[in-house]
Amino acid sequence: MKQMFQPNLIDLRVSVQEEEELFELIAWRLQQAGYVNSGYLEGIISREKRFPTGLITEYLNIALPHSDTEYIERPFIYIVRTTKPIKVKQMGDNQEMEVSDLFFLGIKEPSKQVGLLQELMVLFQNEAFVSELKATTENEAVFNLFMKQWEEVKNA
Repeated sequence: MKQMFQPNLIDLRVSVQEEEELFELIAWRLQQAGYVNSGYLEGIISREKRFPTGLITEYLNIALPHSDTEYIERPFIYIVRTTKPIKVKQMGDNQEMEVSDLFFLGIKEPSKQVGLLQELMVLFQNEAFVSELKATTENEAVFNLFMKQWEEVKNA
């Protein structure tokens, strides 16, 4: 999982009005960088309609948008924070919710998806980690925060 994080795949100041605008922007950036192919945007929009990924956790509302594996060229996690909350649908019950923190998951091997989601959920249930994440405003600092967490998990 650690190798899925890249300093260039973090943007903490994304200014968009709504979810689809964000998906278009991120899909374009990921395609330019060679992480996804041309079907990714349509893939992520249609998957999000069928299986919304918004999650209300104890310390932070997040969304984990991802598409089917056929649109992924190289595995990634793209960390995005919007300048103001956008509306997304909640996982499970499709209720509308607001998020500013989204983690776009580029999963190449479907068998690893559940494990990745579980590892992320453990992180988002860690109050100290979430507090530090929310307080962090620099891309490099967010990258280092995640790297530090993976080292601690690995060494535990």
